[in-house]
Amino acid sequence: MSVRVRAARLRALLLTLVSFLVVAGTSTGCAGGGGDRPRIVVTTNILGDITREIVGSEADVSVLMKPNADPHSFGLSAVQAAELEGADLVVHNGLGLEENVLRHVEAARESGVAAFAAGEAADPLTFHADEEGGPGDGAGAPDPHFWTDPDRVRTVAGLITDQVVEHVDGVDEKAVRDNAERYDGRLADLTAWMGKSFAAIPEGRRALVTNHHVFGYLADRFGFRVIGAVIPSGTTLASPSSSDLRSLTRAMEKAGVRTVFADSSQPTRLADVLRQEMGGDVDVVPLYSESLTEKGKGAGTYLEMMRANTSAMAEGLTGD
Repeated sequence: MSVRVRAARLRALLLTLVSFLVVAGTSTGCAGGGGDRPRIVVTTNILGDITREIVGSEADVSVLMKPNADPHSFGLSAVQAAELEGADLVVHNGLGLEENVLRHVEAARESGVAAFAAGEAADPLTFHADEEGGPGDGAGAPDPHFWTDPDRVRTVAGLITDQVVEHVDGVDEKAVRDNAERYDGRLADLTAWMGKSFAAIPEGRRALVTNHHVFGYLADRFGFRVIGAVIPSGTTLASPSSSDLRSLTRAMEKAGVRTVFADSSQPTRLADVLRQEMGGDVDVVPLYSESLTEKGKGAGTYLEMMRANTSAMAEGLTGD
């Protein structure tokens, strides 16, 4: 082989090697860039949807709670727990909602991660004695279910926006605030539409019985009476006693209420028991109260969930 041929082959080999290194470096750079993108971790899927509407494409938003899960009982894998401590910002509900997750949130906060407790910033209500059905468990404790009031969600969305701008480096503040402004308008429209839909319910029928206490904020915003709950508690982890059921049955009969709204993410067994207690003449209407569904399954977003619930409640309380 001539010296010229060997030199030509050597040059070709060097060019191939250089090209490979450039491509590899570019690929590594892209991967590193994706890993370096700002990251927000959100505990519940309702808050996750709200946060994604605000953040848009400005940061990666990771949601820990799966669709159709129960916020009171879902837990984290080791990988998910590590995500919290690697986040730029953690958004959680607080007020005791994510009962199995809060210790991980606190660990992330102690390690220096910025954390925002949405429920604590939403002017929280407290659980109170049922109007007709007894004191209920946890009376006087803060109620974490603020999202059933869309006006409080407007307040929280604004505060999440401020948290993102303040704590998440690399986001475009104008883009985030523009997203938030558009979403705020949609939330305002939701409040107006819900008020109009509920206005058709006669005053005597504006009474709520649920499978556990979850709609106190909605009742406060739109003028409903809370008669009681099958589980007289703000958490699905509690269980009713026979005396709880008897008290609620008497309260429903006194108020003339024959409709029970049950969380769609929970079995309706307890509501069915109540139906049996009252002789079978009780309508059990499922609502999406504490969790979103998969996309296209009825409540894939917060706005879809609230519109579906409003329609179901208006129909359930006005039907014969």
